[in-house]
Amino acid sequence: MSADGNWKITINSPMGAQTVTASIKTDGGAFTGTTQTPAGEQAIEGKVDGDKLTWSTSITSPMPMTLEFEATVSGDSMSGNVKLGAFGNAPLTGVRA
Repeated sequence: MSADGNWKITINSPMGAQTVTASIKTDGGAFTGTTQTPAGEQAIEGKVDGDKLTWSTSITSPMPMTLEFEATVSGDSMSGNVKLGAFGNAPLTGVRA
């Protein structure tokens, strides 16, 4: 299943729902792209394993931490989990935009 394209991703964090838009381009077992949040745009790169995407990104707001993403793509939707550093996990859902 191709994850290529634009996505609207919602992370149900302890601070409420956070929306991220992402643009993804796969190339074999890897992908590159960008994410856009109210805090700005950030380049991302990660791994592709079948229909599963994994990547991590560092944020500084509301506090510095590394977020670790794991998402499974199924058609025009995705679901998964984000590890929020010491704050546990948050579910994510996404739809192709």
